Amino acid sequence: MNAFQKVFDWKTYIFTALAVISFSSFIAVLFGQTIPGVILTFFKIAGEYVVLGAVFIFALAWLLKAKPHNRPKEYSIVPFDVFGKKSKIDGIRTVFKTHDVAWSFMKQYKKSYPFYNFALVSDLPKSDKPTIFRYI
Repeated sequence: MNAFQKVFDWKTYIFTALAVISFSSFIAVLFGQTIPGVILTFFKIAGEYVVLGAVFIFALAWLLKAKPHNRPKEYSIVPFDVFGKKSKIDGIRTVFKTHDVAWSFMKQYKKSYPFYNFALVSDLPKSDKPTIFRYI
């Protein structure tokens, strides 16, 4: 074996080159696909849990806040003149059993009597004064 063959051993360089290429390929796959894939999957799942938790917290808060209320048994329409004082208009119905019917009559009264304002009020059980629900 001559000196050139000892220094320039093809087998060693081929195995070294193959080892470097396969290690760099492994590193490229590891940092290019595997680690980002795991991190993205983790944050996608974590994001889903955060959104789902926020929805449950919102629903729970809504359920606690939206307890059944004591609805008034009677609604009244109170007319006000242009100066803001309570007045009385003869011939109009002012006492109603449901909110929707009272609101409908109140809108019709506003069209029929444009110089008056109307308030939809009711007496609530725990209140000293009548409560105004709508005002037009």
